[in-house]
Amino acid sequence: MIHKLKTLEWKKYTPLLFMLVFPVLGWMYAWTNNTNSQEVYRLVTVVDDAIPFIKYFALPYSIWIFYIYVCLIYFFKKDVNVYYRALITYIVCALICYLIYSFFQTTVDRPVVTGDDPFSELMRFIYNRDQPFNCFPSIHCFSSYMVMRMVWTSSFKNKWNVTLITGMSSLIIMSTMFVKQHVIVDALAGFFLVEVVIAVMILIERKLKVTRERQKSTFGA
Repeated sequence: MIHKLKTLEWKKYTPLLFMLVFPVLGWMYAWTNNTNSQEVYRLVTVVDDAIPFIKYFALPYSIWIFYIYVCLIYFFKKDVNVYYRALITYIVCALICYLIYSFFQTTVDRPVVTGDDPFSELMRFIYNRDQPFNCFPSIHCFSSYMVMRMVWTSSFKNKWNVTLITGMSSLIIMSTMFVKQHVIVDALAGFFLVEVVIAVMILIERKLKVTRERQKSTFGA
């Protein structure tokens, strides 16, 4: 009896295995981060030039993917449908980004990082690990906006989770510009991408619902 209960408990968490798609997406990202045969564009505006480089934003920038994982697990615990919707939105948006990167590469000019404090070291680690390409749209920005958007429209939203997720997502989005990894247009493109993908998903869900209802009425007749 105890063994059966343990088996049932584990089965409840099997949908989290779908998050194993992230390493695959990471490999695809690395594959597209190649400009050997591409022209590279700059989308920097005067507003972007006016934004200062602040190395302390390296911290929220660097914890981004772990933050996304935590949000997805939180969604799973609260409402598995929100979890699935968020995961699918992330995957579709990421694949669209990779497609754009494959033929439209942009870059952002990076400053020279000086100093030997922890934040300077972290900033150099970020720059060494991630090439200054694959910028438009921003994956950091679209995914941070996506989890924010999901909690806003969820059935389990309250002032605490909305404030926490909105605040953390906003901090990560701002960090992409303060550490000079992205520009404003990259972020706006990420927001737009999420809205389009969610709108298409809602449309598909509605059509599937109408189809199911028609099938039920047909069989009922």
